[in-house]
Amino acid sequence: MRDKYKFLILLFLLISISFSSAYLFLPSYFHSLDSRIRDFYFKFRGEEKTSDSIVIIDIDEKSIKGLGQWPWERDKISKILTNLTKDGAGIIGLDIVFAEADKTSPKRLAKRWGMDVKNLPDYDLILANTIAKTPTILGYVFDFDNKNNKQAPQIPAIFIQKHKPKFDFIPHAKGVLTNIKVIQDKAYSSGYMNNIPDETGMIRSVPLLIEYEGEVYPSLAFEMYRIAVGAKKVTVNYTKAGVESIQLANQYIKSDRFGRMYLNFRGSFKSYKYISAVDIYNNVIDKKEIEGKIILIGTSAYGLMDLRSTPMDSVIAGVEIHANMIDNLLHNDMISKPYWTEIVDLFIIIIISFVVIFIYSRFNLVSLSVIYILSLFSFIYLDYYMLFVQHIILNSIFPLASMFFSLVGVLALKYLFEFRQKEMVKQSFSKKVSKQVMDDLLLNPDAVNLSSKEVEVTIYFSDIRSFTNISEMLKSPKRITDFLNYYMNIMVKSVEKNSGTIDKFIGDAIMAYWNAPLKVKSHTDKAVKTALYQISQRDFINKKINADFGFDVDYGIGINTGDVVVGEIGSAGRSDYTIIGDAVNLASRLEGLCKVYKVRLVVSEFSVAKLEDEYVMQLLDIVRVKGKKEPVKIYEILSEGVADEKKRLEIDEYNRGHELYVGADFKEAYEIFSKLYKDYRKPLYEIYKDRCEHLLEKGVTQFNGVFEFTTK
Repeated sequence: MRDKYKFLILLFLLISISFSSAYLFLPSYFHSLDSRIRDFYFKFRGEEKTSDSIVIIDIDEKSIKGLGQWPWERDKISKILTNLTKDGAGIIGLDIVFAEADKTSPKRLAKRWGMDVKNLPDYDLILANTIAKTPTILGYVFDFDNKNNKQAPQIPAIFIQKHKPKFDFIPHAKGVLTNIKVIQDKAYSSGYMNNIPDETGMIRSVPLLIEYEGEVYPSLAFEMYRIAVGAKKVTVNYTKAGVESIQLANQYIKSDRFGRMYLNFRGSFKSYKYISAVDIYNNVIDKKEIEGKIILIGTSAYGLMDLRSTPMDSVIAGVEIHANMIDNLLHNDMISKPYWTEIVDLFIIIIISFVVIFIYSRFNLVSLSVIYILSLFSFIYLDYYMLFVQHIILNSIFPLASMFFSLVGVLALKYLFEFRQKEMVKQSFSKKVSKQVMDDLLLNPDAVNLSSKEVEVTIYFSDIRSFTNISEMLKSPKRITDFLNYYMNIMVKSVEKNSGTIDKFIGDAIMAYWNAPLKVKSHTDKAVKTALYQISQRDFINKKINADFGFDVDYGIGINTGDVVVGEIGSAGRSDYTIIGDAVNLASRLEGLCKVYKVRLVVSEFSVAKLEDEYVMQLLDIVRVKGKKEPVKIYEILSEGVADEKKRLEIDEYNRGHELYVGADFKEAYEIFSKLYKDYRKPLYEIYKDRCEHLLEKGVTQFNGVFEFTTK
């Protein structure tokens, strides 16, 4: 048992330390697997209702067919913005960057050809003036690969970084791609459009802020939301572990330690209200669909390549990422990964390892399988609940791996210890019990507990009569050994056949017991029937012994039933599975009394009380054996079944004589025993005849019927 716990502790340390270390130091190798589990949760959850406040103006295939190939002349963009503003749009975000001048502008074309540009329209200026008159927020792009010295757009808000640590957690950009100056200068505000996919190429989170040249800048969606709620200040709250939250007025926006917001995606492609840009251009849309709405202008046209992958859909327009982000901000139900989740993840890994290894290992294989499956689904439910109810990301892959490998380790140890236990059972019982009992033990090694415990058993002792004389007669140690091997083999087989356990051989004596290590039904009956069978085989045994060795053999058997201590008993280096107790000593004394009463089987009253079948038996005496204070009734069991008429009359007459003997009426008892001895010549009757004669001579009048033995 100690070895088992040592191995379990080692397994626990191995699993918990290995997976905790992998979680801390090798997260990127398993990040995609962990993300795919959450993707499955999104698919399982399905579509959710989107905000009615968000509308996407789509530069789709229909719009390109109606307004011409992209990029359009910027006066067309201006008209779309004007129409949206006339219809009461609350705020407009452009998921478009105007990084170069409009090459189709008449003024630009005229200048190129040296023509008079007076009174010719300038599309860039037209768009810039429209942006200045409309609630339009421009977009731009940060570059993380190439450095440039361009200035990022100014933001009409105060950004404060509280308790910022030395280590930079917010992403750093190297360069920026902005709108041309004439357009950018007219804009009230701007936000970057970067949606950074993870290593699998999927968008699962977006950076709320990006740092560039020592200043932080908001994303397009975040800036639109800030303006919509009227917040003038943005506070980035840090801990030593990174970003804790981003504060707008009284709202604390949940993010991870790097300032990223994990999106609570509402659904697949076109979950939000989409309106074709050409319909806005032609002003054929009901004003109610625009009034007071948060408008995002982007493209879903395949040729324009602004398509992304999300957990809900493999292809989605990039502008819809911004829509999901604004929706999450409006309802404050974005998913977050706070810095403290790392501690929780580690705690879960360790707790799962502990529970599976130290608690689940106590169950059998069938129960373990059921409990493991229930635990697996319970963990998945917890993970799902935390994601969509508490909106917190917990690591899935490492706890699940910890659970799986802990189970594999437990099963391996179970197999190892069951194998060792079977070998121990074989070693302890291979020469003690029958093959059938051995097979039962090997099939269910847990049925036997080798540690000491108190059990009711039936104990058997048998001994060869006059073995000293036999040894002198045989002389040769080899012949003595051959004789004992033959005799013991027959006796042992009958014990094992009746589910008995051989305890030991004591010279020519055999000690056995029933009801351990496995429970044996009707164990006292089995012991008695074994003894009766052995007595019945005496003539058969002697036929072989007489032929080979030249003499007959006789033996006596003592049987007692009682509580004993059974288990592995001995020293640390050498022990044996055996039984000890007062009941064992009594059984040994009873075997010795066979010689006194000249019978082959003596059984205690305790065994007689446990018998279930019918037997022909005769009370031998009430005795107090050496070492015992209390008297014990002892019986001779003659055969199974019911006595015939003659035997019944004999036993009844004997019982009458014994009652007179116990009552101190020795004279009448003497007459009965004398007649019985004359009729049956049974040594028992002669013993009682002589006792009565002796007691009469001594004039005994006070008598309790107990005969006390002072020797073993």
